[in-house]
Formats: sequence, C-alpha cells, structure tokens
Amino acid sequence: MNDPAVPRLHLLRFLERVQERDLERTRRWIAEEERRQAERRHGEQARPPAPDWLLELGLNRDAVPVYVHDGSCWNAGKRSRGVGRDAALRALADGVPACPHCRPDAALGYLD
Repeated sequence: MNDPAVPRLHLLRFLERVQERDLERTRRWIAEEERRQAERRHGEQARPPAPDWLLELGLNRDAVPVYVHDGSCWNAGKRSRGVGRDAALRALADGVPACPHCRPDAALGYLD
C-alpha cells in the first residue's frame, strides 16, 4: 500500500470492485433466504388441517386396528390415519380399544 508506483486511486477502485461483489453476493443470499421463508410460509398455509381422530393400524393391511386416538395424541403411531367422528365411534363399537393416554372414548362420549 505504501508503494509509490501504485497510485492511490487504483487501489481505491480495486477496493470498490471487491466491495460491490461482496454486496451483490450478500443481496443474493438475502433473496434466497426470502424465497425460502416464503416457501415455508406457503407450505404451512397449504398444509391440511390435523384430523380430529386417528385410527392406528396394525402391522399389515389385514391386521385389525390397534387403537383409536384423539387427533393430537402424542402416542399415536406412524401407521395412524385420520378418520372422522363416525368412523372413530364405529371403530370403538367394533372393539378397537381407545388409547389409554388421550382417552378418545371420553371425548367422543362413547360408553361401552
């Protein structure tokens, strides 16, 4: 920097180009993050509502269901699928046990 053969103006122009490239890169990062956030918001808004009731299925397609759950039950297994109120009541009436944690039978007003 102290070399008298390199004019100060050349060094300042070089610095300006470097800073412009850095600013362009930062603006690209900002635009990418804004796009990601917009996609995330869109995904959250497009997500279907959680079901009110869940039917936890057995290990294979021929097995009887394991439990009836409340739609927000923390203990519902991965093989659960959403069902309506009538289907949940029908499953309870057919002998599918109610989850002992979320007690959907009480919430549905089902009495044995």
